[in-house]
Amino acid sequence: MAREHLLHETPLVEPGTPLLETRGLKKYFRVGSGLLHAVDDVNITIPRQKTLGVVGESGCGKSTLGRTILRLLEPTEGEVLFNGDNIVAYTKKQMLKMRRQMQIIFQDPYSSINPRMSVVEIIAEYLIVHKIYPNRKQAFQRAAELMDFVGLARRYATVYPHELDGGRRQRIGIARALSLNPEFIVCDEPVSALDVSIQAQILNLLMDIQEERGLTYMFITHDLSVVKHISDEIMVMYLGQSVEHATSEELFENPLHPYTKALFSAIPEPNLSKRGQELSIIRGEVTSPINPEEGCRFASRCEQVMDICRSVTPPYIQQGEGHHVACHLYTEGEG
Repeated sequence: MAREHLLHETPLVEPGTPLLETRGLKKYFRVGSGLLHAVDDVNITIPRQKTLGVVGESGCGKSTLGRTILRLLEPTEGEVLFNGDNIVAYTKKQMLKMRRQMQIIFQDPYSSINPRMSVVEIIAEYLIVHKIYPNRKQAFQRAAELMDFVGLARRYATVYPHELDGGRRQRIGIARALSLNPEFIVCDEPVSALDVSIQAQILNLLMDIQEERGLTYMFITHDLSVVKHISDEIMVMYLGQSVEHATSEELFENPLHPYTKALFSAIPEPNLSKRGQELSIIRGEVTSPINPEEGCRFASRCEQVMDICRSVTPPYIQQGEGHHVACHLYTEGEG
């Protein structure tokens, strides 16, 4: 099959219209001492054929958010709207069909694939499970075409994952995610386990695929340099909550939240003239995400903390067109 025949047939809608939305999405885990608030009241809108970058420290809830949206984890509360339908209310049978439209690329390109299956078997797995083709031969042929699509030589079709490097393994994961022609893909730190040179190849591949197939991405990462390269909009998460959200360009030009500013300060600067520039170091203890009290969850680590920050949860307010932040520095009468 020619490369152009693999392109996804997107619905006849205007680019930029919302494909996915969350409303008051929460995911709590019950632990010995209470409820761990992994995702807490997150509201996002991802326009069709665009990329939302989600950044934050390890443990902030980025991956949990992505998996909850896909219902790999069941949400505690809230809605996930896909093409306007609340998929939280879907039955298992309905979700099985929905899996064809929503996929995920995992962080670790080795542990996320079956080491006992060959490359072509891994890529064809979803096609066989969903009975897309009447026989395995046709599924394997489709898998071989997907190998061409992601730049993986067909000579690797019968080899096993342990025989390949990280970049080629991640191409397997990408091909598998594309096999069902999804509209939406959660990219869960897909390049963090790869060498820098390979990271660039995989990022460019994902962007090329998005352009050709009209895909919508949620790109999860802790690397701000990476997220700037691929994202149209960026959401910054801290301890399960969204603390800032803006277009990629706006966020890098005008970060507002003290946490966002500290993250930007940690970006390696190749300019030797800025070698002596002082870094903004985040000090203090991380607030426990278990049964968190009212107030800003970043207060214990913030150098600009005020009394109100420790007792009142900051509202999520708009500061400029499309730029939202949750910080008392920007509420009326404060700061």
